[in-house]
Amino acid sequence: MQHLSGMDRARSALEKGERFPIGTLHPVVADSWQRCRDFDLDPRGTPRHNVVAFADVKQRREANAAMRLLALAEMQLLHSQIAGSNFMIALGDANGVVLDTISDQHFADSEAGRAIIPGSIWNESERGTNALGLAALVEKPVAIYGREHYFACHGHLSCMAAPIFSSDGKVLGLLDASCAHEARQEHTHALVRMAAAQIENGLLYQSHSKSFVFAFHPRVEYLDTLSAGLVSVSLDGEILSINRPGKTLLDGLPALLGNHFDMLFEAGFGQAVDGLLKGGVIRIRDRAGSGVFMVCRQIGEQDAPVGKRPSPSIPALIRQESAPDFVSHDPAIKRSLGDLAEAAVLRMPVHITGETGTGKELMAQHVHKVSARKGEFVALNCGAVPEELFIAEIFGHERGAFTNARAEGSIGLARMADRGTLFLDEVADIPLAAQTSLLRFLDSMEIRAVGAHKTQKVDVQIVSATNRDLENMVAHRQFRADLYYRLNAFSIRLPPLRSRTDFASIVRHLMEKMAPGTPVTDAAIATLSQRKWPGNIRELRTVLQRALVRRSADYIDESCFDEASLVPDLARDCCDECRDRPLSRAKCQEIRSVYEKTQQNISRTARELGLSRTTVYKHVRTVEASPQQI
Repeated sequence: MQHLSGMDRARSALEKGERFPIGTLHPVVADSWQRCRDFDLDPRGTPRHNVVAFADVKQRREANAAMRLLALAEMQLLHSQIAGSNFMIALGDANGVVLDTISDQHFADSEAGRAIIPGSIWNESERGTNALGLAALVEKPVAIYGREHYFACHGHLSCMAAPIFSSDGKVLGLLDASCAHEARQEHTHALVRMAAAQIENGLLYQSHSKSFVFAFHPRVEYLDTLSAGLVSVSLDGEILSINRPGKTLLDGLPALLGNHFDMLFEAGFGQAVDGLLKGGVIRIRDRAGSGVFMVCRQIGEQDAPVGKRPSPSIPALIRQESAPDFVSHDPAIKRSLGDLAEAAVLRMPVHITGETGTGKELMAQHVHKVSARKGEFVALNCGAVPEELFIAEIFGHERGAFTNARAEGSIGLARMADRGTLFLDEVADIPLAAQTSLLRFLDSMEIRAVGAHKTQKVDVQIVSATNRDLENMVAHRQFRADLYYRLNAFSIRLPPLRSRTDFASIVRHLMEKMAPGTPVTDAAIATLSQRKWPGNIRELRTVLQRALVRRSADYIDESCFDEASLVPDLARDCCDECRDRPLSRAKCQEIRSVYEKTQQNISRTARELGLSRTTVYKHVRTVEASPQQI
């Protein structure tokens, strides 16, 4: 007889409608399963996917504006600590309606990621047993791992949620971390609880910005941690707010809002304030006789805190391996980077192509980095140098070698790049007359300055880049074929931003460069993904800069962008099925783009993308039916 695990037996009983085996489930989970049964939910079925209107989401966000501001900052911090672990961080209101999400690209692209979106409702009666809905119901932190979810289709997920409480003990919202079950980390639940506590403390400071805020704990070294009690006190000693650790430390005492400080602590309010305002830590006893240390974190009538508010550091969970200084998760770029180091070691000239703004110079700098060369990275914009000066600019010149030459001469860029990298940007603009000299240099690595008689050997890694079609230029005799083949020893094609599969990562990377720690919601990224981005990453950077200027809070969400300007691109570049699915939109746009480039040939499009003709047709049939295309 096959041995069944406790979970196997519990799932079997659930699906057969039998009584759950004793001891196989946590009581919170068992109670939730029973309630879901009472709702007549089929554990083998599909949960209801109810989503409230966006106008309702906006109203809920506005009603929870203070909490949302603090929560998004904590979500950004939490996401940065567990990035790469296939996670999504979600903020919900007290009713289990998702307000915002911040996620890893891989999770966002999954079926679960497409289900957890702003406006989605995660109450138990519709979604079955899940951490977000259960935490809202029981008002306690909850973790649901794998097959503890009521619906079998959620068995590959783990989720951990913690409620966010107001100072009067009411649930304001919910913080949730969801991941693939195999990627779960046991201590993530603790991190979520810590983040929720940090939000609560932030709300206490915000709500009572003109009052005293005292931190207290039996151990002085814990005063700067989330274990410390925080109590907000009016100028005359009235208790205005106490955080949850504070209530625990004062258990058994009348720690109620409206009571006086003197009802909780033996030292009089005036005497305590006199000691605290000197800036040090005082020792005080509560009315139960227990000694605590206390420090003033905020002085009444002032907005600025005294000293440092508690901000415990969360240890990084994932150590990122050394990587390029740019986002490189897209498969096309990963393939190029895979053999790049070996190509650089072999001193193969590297040729980078791509539309303007796709990051060709950043890739060139990465080539220099992986080559481990000790010399400099020297860049030349070939289109910015007058034709008659091009040879002298690269190879240098003796003083007085030609009219208007520098009196002291010039060593030239090739010698400057000796034992380093020479980057020839806009290489298609090299004058035809100079291409012969450059080809000779590439073959011999010898240079002779203009006006000089001796040659000099150099060791230079050559990297070139262009946004033009060199093959076509060769065919039209606008570029030497032998020079093109010499430059193109190892080629890298940078895809346009509109077809990048790592669009979300690019947005977050740029934001971290421009405004470190500024949260960017998934909804904001979905809004940006609707654009065609003819200027690619350079254009995206400019749009994000404008959003930073226009924002009204310390985060970026979809309201920071002009959605009206996105509608034409959205309608033209997406099929109806993908229009409201941001994470499917990029793939749909790529299919439709290739379809147009192949003169609307479904078979060719399918071959180029490695898809079935049926899949291509599903995404382009609205283009075929469009009157403009007839």
